[in-house]
Amino acid sequence: MNPSQALEDTKTKLTAATEHFKAELAKLRTGRAHPAMLDGVMVEAYGQQMALKTVANVTAPEAQLLQITPFDPGNLQAIATAIRDNPSLNLTPTDDGHVVRIQIPALTSETRQQMVKVLGQKVEDTMISARQIRHEAIEKTEAAEKAKTITRDDLERFKKQLDEAMAKQKTDIDALAKTKEQEITSL
Repeated sequence: MNPSQALEDTKTKLTAATEHFKAELAKLRTGRAHPAMLDGVMVEAYGQQMALKTVANVTAPEAQLLQITPFDPGNLQAIATAIRDNPSLNLTPTDDGHVVRIQIPALTSETRQQMVKVLGQKVEDTMISARQIRHEAIEKTEAAEKAKTITRDDLERFKKQLDEAMAKQKTDIDALAKTKEQEITSL
C-alpha cells in the first residue's frame, strides 16, 4: 500500500462528498424559484420512473415561478402528478395543456427557520460521511503498518496530511452552508 495513493483516493472521496453536498444544497428552497428544486422528482413516463429533467425542460422565467415544458405533451399530467405527490416539495402545479407552472410561495420566517435546520442536518450528514471516509483510510494504513508494508513515520505523515484534508473540507462545507443560509434568511 502506498500512503500517497491512499491519500489521493481519500481526497477524491472527500471531493465527491462535497459535490454531493452541493447537489443537496441546490434542492433546498430559498426565497426564489430555481430549476434545481425539482432535481429529485421522478415521473412515471413510458412505463417507468424517469427523472423530471429527462422528460421536460425546467425554467424559472420569474423569481417566484417555475415552468416545466414536457418534451412529449403526453407526459404533462404525469409531471403535474409527480410534483403534486412529492411531500418534500409541498408545491401545487397547474397546467394549461402545454406547460406546467408552479407558483413558488414566499417563505415565512417559520419556513425559513425550518430550512436552516434542514441545512444544518445536511451539513452534519456530510461531515459524518467525511469522518467515515477518514476512519476507513486510517484503518487501511494502520493495517499496512502492522503488515510492515509502510513505516510508522509514513503512517504518522499520512494521518497529518489526512487531518489537513479534513480541515480543508470542513472549511469548504462551512463556507457553502453559510452562503446558503444567507440565501435562505435574506428577504
